[in-house]
Amino acid sequence: MAVYTKINQTEIQIIENKFNIGKILGFSGIKKGIENTNYLIKTKRGKYILTIFEKRVNGRDLPFFMRLMYGLSKLKIKCPEPVRSINGKYLIKLKNKNACIVSFLNGKDKKTLSPKDCYIVGKNIAKLHNASKKLRLYRKNALAVPELNKLLFSINKRIDKVQNNILSNMKNEYNFLRKSWPKNLNSGIIHCDLFIDNIFFYKKKYYGFIDFYFSANDFLAYEISICINALCFNKKGRKYFLNKSKSTNLIKGYESIRKLNNNEKKHFNILCRGSALRYLLTRAYDYLNTPKDAYIKIKDPREYIQKLKYHQNINSFEDYLK
Repeated sequence: MAVYTKINQTEIQIIENKFNIGKILGFSGIKKGIENTNYLIKTKRGKYILTIFEKRVNGRDLPFFMRLMYGLSKLKIKCPEPVRSINGKYLIKLKNKNACIVSFLNGKDKKTLSPKDCYIVGKNIAKLHNASKKLRLYRKNALAVPELNKLLFSINKRIDKVQNNILSNMKNEYNFLRKSWPKNLNSGIIHCDLFIDNIFFYKKKYYGFIDFYFSANDFLAYEISICINALCFNKKGRKYFLNKSKSTNLIKGYESIRKLNNNEKKHFNILCRGSALRYLLTRAYDYLNTPKDAYIKIKDPREYIQKLKYHQNINSFEDYLK
């Protein structure tokens, strides 16, 4: 559940006074997601999403996210578009927290993606990258692989209860990646969190991307490595294994719009290892620090222990292709 901040008629009245979206007929909390509080709002004019930003989102980053979604929407990329208040601002305060209203995106996420879905998703990631290059925006990726040392050193030996020596293994992997991480790959604004629940389908067809609140400037091919980990592994029992039909189609779809160059392919395995470590570390941190009575379901770090190990046992771009 991801409704941390409860609202009532007082907050609804504030929204009606500040936004020209019509009379609010109803509102309900959205349970999916773990970072922020989200509500579906229904008015005479249509549906909207209210997002209330919780502690993990830095308020200084919010103008970037608003301008990014607005700019992408104007460039025909299907994503939520922030709504300006009657004062021309995207952000308001609700219960002493930053909040925004964005347009409602039709459709919903799928439970699993087919190889054909992966092709379409890859194609639309490339379209997103091409569009984002036209926007004069910049945000440093606070969770870029070279910056992961801060997160790594906040994790203590208690994580070894999940698996023996995992803390030592994560430190060794970080040291390897820090020395091996590329410096001059094609860069731009990437979504940074394209998990399956952030990809919407409508009437069985791809419709758009949501939840841009991790977006930042980084290597474009790093986005593909995140999606390899998030979208292209299958689970059988407790074991995760790469579905090469999915990874091949994801890459083919992407390259139908934007070709990966030789340097990106050369470093692709390193990028996949880096994105696997990034999600292993955030899951390990949440595993140790989320209160047991919290409303959110803690994601198991073991998933990314397995995925990282998979990447460690291969080394070439061709190993991801069928």
